[in-house]
Amino acid sequence: MELWVEKYRPTTLEEYVGNETIKNKIADYLKQGSIQNLLFHGVAGTGKTTLAKLISKNLNCDLLYINASDERGIDTIRDKIIPFASSMSFNDVKIVILDEADYITPQAQATLRNTIESCSKTTRFILTCNYLERIISPLQSRCQTFEITPPSKLEVTSKCQNILLEESVTYTDIHEVINTHYPDIRKIINTLQGSVVDGRIKIDSTSLKNTQLGGLIVDALIRKAKLSEIRQIIADSGSREFDDLFKYIYDKSNTLFGDNEGEAILIIAKYQYEYTFVLEKEICIAAMLKNLLELC
Repeated sequence: MELWVEKYRPTTLEEYVGNETIKNKIADYLKQGSIQNLLFHGVAGTGKTTLAKLISKNLNCDLLYINASDERGIDTIRDKIIPFASSMSFNDVKIVILDEADYITPQAQATLRNTIESCSKTTRFILTCNYLERIISPLQSRCQTFEITPPSKLEVTSKCQNILLEESVTYTDIHEVINTHYPDIRKIINTLQGSVVDGRIKIDSTSLKNTQLGGLIVDALIRKAKLSEIRQIIADSGSREFDDLFKYIYDKSNTLFGDNEGEAILIIAKYQYEYTFVLEKEICIAAMLKNLLELC
């Protein structure tokens, strides 16, 4: 079974939804047959990777795609990117897409900035990230930076309705899914596909749980729940990414921790930094919450 997010991933600018100003700029690049080094940033699931792949498909280029959340060290730069960027090409340009570049270690980013300069005659780089502040300034300055903002709920609804029509799936109301997971379009489409039963959308309440995670965690901290209970809340949420949880708890830190607010913020900052580099995100979150519980 083919994933809808891949099957209906836009391949032309006309199919791409939202960000009209950026689309116009990209259209100019495609007419010229070349691009600048680009850096797309914004919240998850809003089309950064889609736009990067779309650009490469509409240029006569050699492409190297790397998911930096899996390959984030300096060895990736030395063993994969540098040989590709410095080799001969029979096409007009070579493009390196570094998806989720905010996972690349600072040392690897420092090496990458030199590679971008030394290979500027033959190779262009497209970086995507959720958190622009995790990209070192020298690397940002070597790229033209665009913030990818989510399309409106109306545009997302229209896109989802078109997908359901193409798949011959009947439905009564999909707004609950969209309202729950917006602006993560990828999550919305995946949830809809996972809710198809006998050619009809049947929404399971468990598919809408994860957006409640922040509130559930804060409530648990307020009543000083046991760590085992908090871990169960995390497990029941079905979440695998917890980026938003740091800011959610930070925003509630004064209410939660009172005079211990400063110490709590230091703990949140420490684990937010470490979160970038760990493989098991849930363990990192559990460790942070264990320390925060002691301050409540």
